[in-house]
Amino acid sequence: MRTILIITMFTASLVYADWNDIRETRELELDAQNIGGIEIESRSGSLEVTGDSGSSRILVTAIIELPDTSDEKAEKIIADDLVLTLEKKGDTALLKGYFDGGGWGWGDSPRVSLEVSMPSHLALSVNDSSGSIVVNEVKGNIEIDDSSGSIDMDDVGGTIEITDSSGSISVAGVGDSISIEDGSGSIKVRDVAGSVTIDDGSGSISVRNVDQDLIILGDGSGSVNYANIQGTVEEH
Repeated sequence: MRTILIITMFTASLVYADWNDIRETRELELDAQNIGGIEIESRSGSLEVTGDSGSSRILVTAIIELPDTSDEKAEKIIADDLVLTLEKKGDTALLKGYFDGGGWGWGDSPRVSLEVSMPSHLALSVNDSSGSIVVNEVKGNIEIDDSSGSIDMDDVGGTIEITDSSGSISVAGVGDSISIEDGSGSIKVRDVAGSVTIDDGSGSISVRNVDQDLIILGDGSGSVNYANIQGTVEEH
């Protein structure tokens, strides 16, 4: 009988607790004068970066989400574990947006999604753990180091370097060369002014319209298709 009583009391506490999906939006801004690039560190949550040729400022909208959390607990987690900063260091803008910590209880972990508008000529460096990444109209050099989640890029670069563990990659309209090292997931690349280098563990590869060379260093499994390559094609 005692066991039944304990279970009943625990169930009641869940029913009467005030659990919500907490969502908060914050905005950050930084003058991009004398800045050559931006470095972004994010973990859980989506990231969208858009270049703006007419802008001289970096604008960030951070969407903070804590699923299935009481108001009181959400307030404590945000105060204790939220890292959200945009600052200048030398000639680089440093943007950090993530929750640092753990032990948040059951349910989905809290996350920070970032929407970034930046002068299009700046270089971009991204270190991301999980969540989708979208980059549009950024003309500087781009480096992305991603653990999981899709990557979609359009009208970009400069040179592009992508290191990705898992998730699909789609890149269109590259101003220079692109290099991709990928663990798993499909890869689609088209309309590249330079050359394309791909080292892939698994997943299909599709490459179209390349002004220079196509080099495939490895493809563990999955189909490889290419067309309209102006330079040489090498498959190792």
